[in-house]
Amino acid sequence: MKHINSYILKKGSSRPAVCQIVGYKNSGKTTLLCELIPLLRKRGCTVAVIKHDGHDFEMDHEGTDTWKQRQAGASAVAITSAARTSVIQERASRLAELVEAFAGYDYVLVEGFKQEHYPKIVLIRREEDIPLLGEASNIAGMAVWDSIRDMEFPEIQGIHRFAINDSLEIANFLWQQRSYFQNFNI
Repeated sequence: MKHINSYILKKGSSRPAVCQIVGYKNSGKTTLLCELIPLLRKRGCTVAVIKHDGHDFEMDHEGTDTWKQRQAGASAVAITSAARTSVIQERASRLAELVEAFAGYDYVLVEGFKQEHYPKIVLIRREEDIPLLGEASNIAGMAVWDSIRDMEFPEIQGIHRFAINDSLEIANFLWQQRSYFQNFNI
């Protein structure tokens, strides 16, 4: 981790490298993220993840103290121990706000938020997913499932193409292009 931190200090910035992993439901976003995290950690990097959920999720469970406190009307609840901290707020958060909160990490991998403007790797599982390449902004790469790898895709300048199961190549790309992902201006 020391080499990453010295690189960041030399750049005069503590901004993390941010990459969005986007795709439609069941395109493999969570699976890819879970494969990328240990690969980046092997390089000594710290990795934070931000996940967008299109539904109201329930992270706390009925009967716990924090659940009871939220049910009593608390607008925010935090619980901390020697090993972890969790904060639950009864409000939405902007992606930029969450990224800023994770500025101390080397990488912030974002699952979803298709309409945000951070660099993206778009996951294409089915032919019906291809229009996402024209709808999403700032596409740095696309990860394509084997079942459609031979299909014609729109030519988009500067986009790297990966096989969905080549997480090592994707992690190497994130590593090699970290200054782009770190210094991307939105």
